[in-house]
Amino acid sequence: MKVYKFEPRAFASNSFAVTKDNKNCILIDCGEEETVKLCNAKGLKISAVLLTHGHFDHVGGCAAAAAGGAKIFCGEKEEPLIYSSDYLNMFGGVSFARFNIDGALKEGEYDFCGLKVKVINTPGHTAGGVSYLIEDGLFTGDTLFCGSVGRSDLPTGDWGELVNSVKKLYALDGDYKVYCGHGEDTTLENERKFNSFVRE
Repeated sequence: MKVYKFEPRAFASNSFAVTKDNKNCILIDCGEEETVKLCNAKGLKISAVLLTHGHFDHVGGCAAAAAGGAKIFCGEKEEPLIYSSDYLNMFGGVSFARFNIDGALKEGEYDFCGLKVKVINTPGHTAGGVSYLIEDGLFTGDTLFCGSVGRSDLPTGDWGELVNSVKKLYALDGDYKVYCGHGEDTTLENERKFNSFVRE
């Protein structure tokens, strides 16, 4: 498995292309159209976009990805929220090109591009947020950051749920590279030991 990290050029999130054969990939979040161009420049065809949640800074490039043939997936509880007035009215109003959700994922294991993907429900930043465990990589969106955690004061957020979700990730067996929705990458063991927002 190879992971390419695309940091935002504008106000967006980190996006991660995950590939087994260096030809086809899944994209974890797609905050801007530029991400699709960067994937194409590396010779990667985006087969699927897996959203950690539906905030505009994580979905802004999904329409461009879909136009190239990618299927868009999100957690089953997040699907009805993406175009809700709560999300679209954040920060005085946000907009992005519309796209269709091709599948809502329940917690469990799936196969995308020859990769085993474990979907983990991690509400708290949003009601339907999910994280993805793929081999030795844990993609946490805005649930867990390097030395921090996501906000819970935005629509559908809940601090108690966020704490439980972070502890759920801490409880995974072993250590994993943590690919965060914003900022630096980290490791799960580092966050278990040193994250001052949520203790193990």
